[in-house]
Amino acid sequence: MKDVRRKVRRAQTIVPFGVGGIIDLRGESFVAADIRSWAANGERVESPRLATKLGVQGFRSAPVIPSGKAAHATRIGPTYVRFPKWLFCPQCRKMVLWRQNLEQWEKQAACGNCAGKPQLAPMRFIQVCRAGHMADIDWRRWAHSRSVGHDQRQCRVHKLRFVATPESSGLEALRVVCIACHAGRNLAGISQPNILKQVGVECTGSHPWQSADDEADPCEETPQAVQRGASNVYFPITHSALDIPAPEGLSEEEEMVQNVVNHRMWPDFKSSQDGPASDVFKEYIARDCEVPEAFVETLRRRHADEASSMPSALDTDDDLSIAEWAAFSAPESVTESRTFSVRRTHLGVRHDAPKSVQEMDAQISGVVVADRVREVRALEGFSRYEPNAGDGEEGEGGRVVSVDTRGRAKWLPAIDTYGEGIFISVDEQSLSTWEELPSVRDWTRRIEHNMDASFKADRLRDKSGPRLLPRFVMLHTLAHHFIRQLSYDSGYNAASLRERVYARSHAPGSDLPPQAGVFIYTAAGDAEGTLGGLVRQGLPPNLVETLIRLLESAQWCSQDPLCADSTGRSLANLNRAACHACTLLPETCCEIGNSLLDRTLLIGDGEVPGFFREVVQAALEESAEAVDLP
Repeated sequence: MKDVRRKVRRAQTIVPFGVGGIIDLRGESFVAADIRSWAANGERVESPRLATKLGVQGFRSAPVIPSGKAAHATRIGPTYVRFPKWLFCPQCRKMVLWRQNLEQWEKQAACGNCAGKPQLAPMRFIQVCRAGHMADIDWRRWAHSRSVGHDQRQCRVHKLRFVATPESSGLEALRVVCIACHAGRNLAGISQPNILKQVGVECTGSHPWQSADDEADPCEETPQAVQRGASNVYFPITHSALDIPAPEGLSEEEEMVQNVVNHRMWPDFKSSQDGPASDVFKEYIARDCEVPEAFVETLRRRHADEASSMPSALDTDDDLSIAEWAAFSAPESVTESRTFSVRRTHLGVRHDAPKSVQEMDAQISGVVVADRVREVRALEGFSRYEPNAGDGEEGEGGRVVSVDTRGRAKWLPAIDTYGEGIFISVDEQSLSTWEELPSVRDWTRRIEHNMDASFKADRLRDKSGPRLLPRFVMLHTLAHHFIRQLSYDSGYNAASLRERVYARSHAPGSDLPPQAGVFIYTAAGDAEGTLGGLVRQGLPPNLVETLIRLLESAQWCSQDPLCADSTGRSLANLNRAACHACTLLPETCCEIGNSLLDRTLLIGDGEVPGFFREVVQAALEESAEAVDLP
């Protein structure tokens, strides 16, 4: 039996192989255990703004496992347990219920009956429920679910075989058979709803890394059989924030406020109210920040008063976008640091430039390049079978399972990544005028109607604000086409780029400034930065050429006219003129899962004028003039 090295990159411990996620390695299948396995050795990740938003004390990243011989002497890394535990031999087809005492360090599971000890393969189907539990299917019960004789009904033997019959095809050809009594059943119909309930299989109420006897919870959800690699097995819930330094020129009192609010114990102190631990938290914060305890108490009361008077549409999620928007829209006010370095630039348009370029310059109000930016990505939990509805509890979707299954986590797993990016903002006056057009408002209202009927409504409103404005759909679509064009121009592939859309609507009467911009950036988890490809594309004259080309490419789709004339595409009809051939991106790029996209609001059609219609029209006229007609 050969030695194997099972490695997971640190960035993968958040997504896609975070707590509860399944990973396939060289024919083996494992699931990531909760954070108890590496809590004491995790490295601290600082992000006070994100910690305040999520109500935790802080973040930690998975410890790095040393290479070479030292890796065999340490067990400080995240734990991945073998799952499913039901395996079968590809030669003799005998099924084995694998147990922990059979594991050997860096050895593959192998059949002990066949010559050559072939590697055992995991069963393809598992069971999950809406409460987030996951377990092996009771294959013994499945095999005996259609017993016909007395011996088969009374059989208690656990020796099974997973056979493939040549008489049929598909799942009908796969059969689980009892070696002792020869009872068996094929896998046809195993994916049907409630099929496991019909054969008497119940949810175990546990996770694969838990002891079913000691840590199982009573669960009344009906388990569903799904394929191990199906997309509905694991829905991670992640959050991210940019590391934004404090603005320059703060007064002494403002600096004291910043220090207290950014203290790691501040969320616990705010939530403790007048509890027994309140005085302890207050004492620690006052001592670390070198401020009076009365100042800390006064600041908590002030925050409580502001929260009670704040409109419900403005929650802590808004605070992240507001601070980031302020830093990008006024980069001169932000202190440059090791983790955040931005500078203002421009499109570099001259007075004799083509009309399309001048029209683009009129629509773009600001350009900022980020030579260095730090992002923190944290994993809050996950759901299974159905995405969580967004309320954090039971709802129309699946229930959120915490990264610490013993209870509420005091800290969350996270990684910090460094990279570069381009920020562009559009002219607010032109955008507001365009949004007031009746055809634009009506078109966006139809999309919002579909959004309200979707199970993703709460999550989408966290990004769009209390109302879905045309600017959000337009800028989100612009960000997607920006990424697609940059993948050709900058040298980065599309999957390595990410978006942040700043187009929130605020509650009536709010004094917060309007947002209208996008930030496209790359962040590498295993490096101290990137190569400067995005920054170079953000400088004149490269950026304006990129923007013109992306608008020209947005006019055409290989699926037109079906794509262009669509009145509802993708899940829950949340997209209009947007498909994989023209607009959609890898899931890692998009903040909201490739939803709320529409090329129509970007470039326009016969019914709805796009925001960049003058730019597109001028570019078409210039192209026609450049062609020599006979």
